[in-house]
Amino acid sequence: MIEIELDGKKVEISEGSMVMHAADKAGTYIPHFCYHKKLSIAANCRMCLVDVEKMPKPMPACATPVTQGMIVRTKSDKAIKAQKSVMEFLLINHPLDCPICDQGGECQLQDLAVGYGGSTSRYEEEKRVVFHKDVGPLISMEEMSRCIHCTRCVRFGQEVAGVMELGMSHRGEHAEIETFVGQTIDSELSGNMIDICPVGALTSKPFRYSARTWELSRRKSVSPHDSTGSNLIIQVKSNKVMRVVPLENEAVNECWIADRDRFSYEALDSAERLTAPMLKQGGEWKTVDWQTALEYVANGLKQIKTNHGAQSIGALVSPHSTLEELHLAAALVRGLGSENIDYRLRNAEFETSDKARYLGTSIASLTHLERVLVVGTNLRKDHPLFAQRIRQAAKMGCQVSALNAQSFDWALPVANALNVPASNWVQALADIAAAIAAEKGVAAPAAGSASEVARAIAVSLLGGERKAILLGNAAAHHAKASSLLALANWIASETGATVGYLTEAANTVGAQIAGALPGMDGLNAGQMLSGGLKAAILLNTEPVLDSAAGEQAAMALDKADMVVTLSPFKANMAFSDVLLPIAPFTETAGTFVNAEGRVQSFFAVVRPLGEARPAWKVMRVLANLLGLPGFDFESSQEVLAAMHRDNGGAPAFVPASRLGNATTASIDVTPANGAPVVASIYQLDSLVRRSTSLQLTADGRGAATQAAGQEALA
Repeated sequence: MIEIELDGKKVEISEGSMVMHAADKAGTYIPHFCYHKKLSIAANCRMCLVDVEKMPKPMPACATPVTQGMIVRTKSDKAIKAQKSVMEFLLINHPLDCPICDQGGECQLQDLAVGYGGSTSRYEEEKRVVFHKDVGPLISMEEMSRCIHCTRCVRFGQEVAGVMELGMSHRGEHAEIETFVGQTIDSELSGNMIDICPVGALTSKPFRYSARTWELSRRKSVSPHDSTGSNLIIQVKSNKVMRVVPLENEAVNECWIADRDRFSYEALDSAERLTAPMLKQGGEWKTVDWQTALEYVANGLKQIKTNHGAQSIGALVSPHSTLEELHLAAALVRGLGSENIDYRLRNAEFETSDKARYLGTSIASLTHLERVLVVGTNLRKDHPLFAQRIRQAAKMGCQVSALNAQSFDWALPVANALNVPASNWVQALADIAAAIAAEKGVAAPAAGSASEVARAIAVSLLGGERKAILLGNAAAHHAKASSLLALANWIASETGATVGYLTEAANTVGAQIAGALPGMDGLNAGQMLSGGLKAAILLNTEPVLDSAAGEQAAMALDKADMVVTLSPFKANMAFSDVLLPIAPFTETAGTFVNAEGRVQSFFAVVRPLGEARPAWKVMRVLANLLGLPGFDFESSQEVLAAMHRDNGGAPAFVPASRLGNATTASIDVTPANGAPVVASIYQLDSLVRRSTSLQLTADGRGAATQAAGQEALA
């Protein structure tokens, strides 16, 4: 640590830091545009010029290293004059269109121009004009004349997203930020460029011209998509979600969110929204009131229980549902006397465990890994923010190894890639284990003959200190998922690594905690979707798109006597008998548990649309009509408190005693049947599937599902 004097105050800062870092620590604001704490230093806007004693001219605070005894003045006449001069140059070519600019009201240039700009311009020549560019459905580059060439967007692409999609061409006042020969911006993190742009050059195309920033109210929420649990700020006008931006949480999503977190809100007002209960009568759908619909469901369940027994009733639930909804769904099914409930719709194997499968480490620790083996996932598309953290680790020397059916572009250096058909993944992992056993002189857990790549992965995992073995969506859905986990645990124990699942959905861990799993004699999701039910309750899920059964799920459910769909959308209409409109995450309070076991609650940000109601309320009333005890909750907070009564209230993290990835399963290296079913990035859940802009992206135009790289055509 060294000490400097900043505006008369002593500040201690670590050696190698810049003056800007010292100012941040001291709480002193220095105006800037190109500097961003998560990006490399460019020092090209020059707005942060400060007066450093013994320096002949003002120095950029973002690029001037601190030295012992340095004296810095950020408010001296010399500094202020330099900053005002820079501002004058920045405004020379800037268009005077603040009244119509989407950035108006939250623009750094606008704010700083008030303090450092002149009342008139001395520039009388023509301003430069930059031709607009079409870079895809998410980002608007219609007014690039506003660009001040801070290069934040360029550096974000290179350093965070891992893909240099934007760059600067030409020189001087002819310089432009643009894509290479008219290509689109296709990164799954591209929307963050909108946030970090300090002016109105890059704006949100779906949000464009729909509201002014000062008209929006801002409310906190949590992402309902992947297992990161990204913290969000949802901006609302007239009871309508207008925009979604990140809420900074260094331990979870830092200051970034994925594009599906940002743009999936379009689905909330889609034409497919279900706004009133509906019954199918004589093959036609009729809109009814809630009382009629719920009484129909209650009477139907009672009759089916009487005629066929409680075990003919079951629930298929989505891991994108809240903790409270899943808990009440499980309680409702068990209250009827059935154990048939499952969230694992895409799984091919259904191992039982008394502990919830989870990441096995903290999300923040992924940034500091030195060795990592990733099994069965297109990491960049399945978990964009986890991939971003591992990308940062790779930049610091982390050796990344992968076991997949094919090579994927993760936009990061992969040291060792072992590509074999998914049916042979267990054998491939056994080969890696055999190589580790040979290196250490111990017995291997299963027969294996190590290939050159397997040996390279083994050597990599035996080196370094902070290590992890991460099992992706395809590994979790694999027909021999338990064998993969058993081998991963053996490798982890021999190499000192942690082992964990990346986990597919926003509440995969929460679904396990809530008991959304079949009991001792209960049917799993695969059995229920094979025609094992007379009455099916579908919570927030569309089995044709959300399950491994695909179209066969529709045929199986069509044979049931009654299918009840609880969804925000007009879904499952071909085989459902009742549609009950439930509120999406923006219209209900609830809780998600992310991959690391972090419990995050949120509140509704808008009123439910039409007659939609929170699903936990629907199940509470349905249970009351069925005469089931223990359903007298008045709020989702009461449901959560009841779940965690044994833990002294709702904890910030799931207790460690309830989490674990250990298994007693035996290892079977014989080839598995079929390829694991994995949803592509914009087919993961009902919201992203109905977001128009996401479906227009390069990823959205791809296939609806991918079968682990189609088994590499094996």
